[in-house]
Amino acid sequence: MNTEHFELDAPIGVIADTHGTLRDEALTMLEGCGLIVHLGDVGSRARDEAILTRLAELAPVHAVRGNVDTADWAEALPWHQDLAVNGWRLHLVHDIADFDDTTACDAVLHGHSHKARNEWRDGRLLFNPGGAGRRRFSLPLTLGRLWAEESALRGALLHLPL
Repeated sequence: MNTEHFELDAPIGVIADTHGTLRDEALTMLEGCGLIVHLGDVGSRARDEAILTRLAELAPVHAVRGNVDTADWAEALPWHQDLAVNGWRLHLVHDIADFDDTTACDAVLHGHSHKARNEWRDGRLLFNPGGAGRRRFSLPLTLGRLWAEESALRGALLHLPL
């Protein structure tokens, strides 16, 4: 798998599980990001590809495929993707159950559960921005930001003001 490299002075926007709904509040919270990653479950309809197009108006977008991404356009999305931002190795996958823990990375960015997570475990950041589309159960609607700085990789979970 090829790794794309980026040098950024801005945060990375992290969004997942939009399920066909891209809220204006999410777009506002992603403004100013130098890169946006979508961690799957963009949506199952043909028109849901427009979510990635709209995000790309804010910053370059890298997306992985989720289990509901079944429309023809989604076949082009990889199941896994590796990025390096300011030297930090990021592995993107929709469902963390599909992550191979022998993968060399500093952070695993994942979605699927709609449960936000910003946790260091065994020297690796596990980051799930939660769900930003349709509400699931009583979980809040959230997305995330990551800062890949020379001395630290840090994340923040942001609640959509609904």
